[in-house]
Amino acid sequence: MKYPDPIKLFAYSECQLNQKCPDYLSWNKTLKILLFCSVFSATTAQAENYPDLNDDDEFSLMGVLSDHDWHDLKDERWNAYSQATYISSFKDKFPAAYTNLNGTPNSLSPYSEYSFTATFTSYIGLKAWTGAEFYAAPEMISELPLSGLKGIGGSIQNFELQKNGDQHSTWYRSRAIYRQTVSLGGTTSEVKSGPMQLGGTVDSRRFVFTAGNFSIIDIFDKNTYAGDLRHQFLNMAFMTNAAYDFAADARGYTWGMVGEYYFDDWAFRFGRIAGPKDPNDLPVEFNILKYYGDQAELEHKHNIKGQPGALKLLVYRNRERMGRFSDAIAAFQADPSKNATTCTGFSYDSDNASAPDLCWARKPNIKMGVGINMEQRITEDLGVFFRGMYSDGKTEVYSYTSSDRSLSFGAALKGLRWGRGKDTLGIGYAQSWISNQHAAFLNMGGIDGFIGDGKINYKPEQVVDIYYQCHVVSSAWLSLDYQHLANPAYNADRGPVDIYGARVHFEF
Repeated sequence: MKYPDPIKLFAYSECQLNQKCPDYLSWNKTLKILLFCSVFSATTAQAENYPDLNDDDEFSLMGVLSDHDWHDLKDERWNAYSQATYISSFKDKFPAAYTNLNGTPNSLSPYSEYSFTATFTSYIGLKAWTGAEFYAAPEMISELPLSGLKGIGGSIQNFELQKNGDQHSTWYRSRAIYRQTVSLGGTTSEVKSGPMQLGGTVDSRRFVFTAGNFSIIDIFDKNTYAGDLRHQFLNMAFMTNAAYDFAADARGYTWGMVGEYYFDDWAFRFGRIAGPKDPNDLPVEFNILKYYGDQAELEHKHNIKGQPGALKLLVYRNRERMGRFSDAIAAFQADPSKNATTCTGFSYDSDNASAPDLCWARKPNIKMGVGINMEQRITEDLGVFFRGMYSDGKTEVYSYTSSDRSLSFGAALKGLRWGRGKDTLGIGYAQSWISNQHAAFLNMGGIDGFIGDGKINYKPEQVVDIYYQCHVVSSAWLSLDYQHLANPAYNADRGPVDIYGARVHFEF
C-alpha cells in the first residue's frame, strides 16, 4: 500500500489554516485528517510510555552511537539531543461589542488572524565528578502571535509564544545548569537517557541541588498528562497553573537555585529564583536577596489498584517591584494627571488618558499563591489530571499569565485501543478568574501585560482544548488541535473565539 506523504498532509492543513486554500478547514476535513492518523502506521505501535527516543522505532544520535557500541546508554558520560517544533494557529473572527475602547490597546482583534511559532533546541549533558552533571540548551524561536500577544488572560492558545519574540530567528541560551545529586540509599532504579537527563541509576532517597539558568517549571508543578506541551495540549493553561506567577524573564527562563529531597514516595522541593527587573520584560534582577521568587512543593506518589498517581501541593511567594491595583486606582482618583498616558517609568504604552496605570503604583510588594496538582493513571492507556491555584490577586501579573485564580482538568488516552500506541487523544478544560481589584482596574480602562479592553463585563475566562497527536514516522509527530475560548480577557462582551491549530514536532 502506498501511504500519503505526511509533509503534503501538513502542507494541506497549513494552507487551510492560512485561508490560502479555496475553503476554510471544516470539521469534515478535520475528521478526515484524524482518520488518516488512525490508519497510517510507519512503525509498530508499542504500549510503553513515549517518547523514548532510544527504542527500536525511534531515531536519535545517542541511539545510533549505542547501536555501534560507541556509547553506553545505561551509564552515560555525556549525551546530546535536539528538538524542532512548528505550531500554526488560526483564529476565526468573533463578535465583540467594542475593541480597544478609548485608546486602551490590549484587546484581542475580532478579525481572523494567523499565528505561528517555530522553535529549535539542542540539549547537551556532561557528567563530571560523582553525582555532578552539567547541562546546556541553546534555543531558537521565530514567532508571530495573535494580536501582538494581547487580549487573552490565562488561556493563551500556544504555549511556545514569548513576550518579546518576532518573526526573525532569535537565538538565546534557555538553560545552563549544574546539578549535584547526593545518594542517601533506598532502592535503586534506572534513569533513561534523554534531553537534560543522563542515563544511569538513581537512589529513591537522595538530595538534588540545581543551580544556574533554567525554567522553574522544569522542576515544579510537573504533570504526566499536562505539562509536556510539545506532545500534549497546545494551550498555555495546561502547561502549569495559569495563576502560578513564577518568576521568569520574558522568555520564561530565570536564574536561581533549587534543592530537592527525595525519600521513597515523598519529595520536598524549595527554590529561590530571580524575576525580571520590570514586569513581563527580558532583563533579570539578579539581586535575589532583595527581589526574588520563592516556591516550595510537597509531592507524594501512590498507587491505586496498581495504577500510579501523584499529588503535589505548591506554594509561592514573590517579592518584586510591582503595582497593586488598588494603589493605581487611588493614585489616579487623587490626581487624574497620573494616568496611563503620562507615565514616566516602565509602562505598556496605553493611549487612554482616562485610565489609571500601574506605573504610578510600583514599589516592593509581596505576591503569594497556593496550588494543587493531581494526576492518576486509570488504565494502561488512560490518565487524568487536575490542577488548581489561588493567588492573592492584589498585584499585577509580573511574569506569567493574567490570572489570579485558575483550575484545569482533563484526560489523555493513548491509541492502544485502535492499534496506535504512540498516538494520543486529549481533552482538557481550563478556567481562570481575576480578583475584584483586578476587575475594577480593567473596568476603568487600565491594562496589565496582556489584557485590557477599555472596560469589562466580567466573567471567568474558559477554554476547551482537544488535540490528537499522531506518530507519523520515526521521531516525528503531527498534532491537530481545536480550542474554544469563552470570555477572552474575562470579558463577556467579547467572544467566544474558535482557534484551530496544527503542530509538527521532531525529536532526535
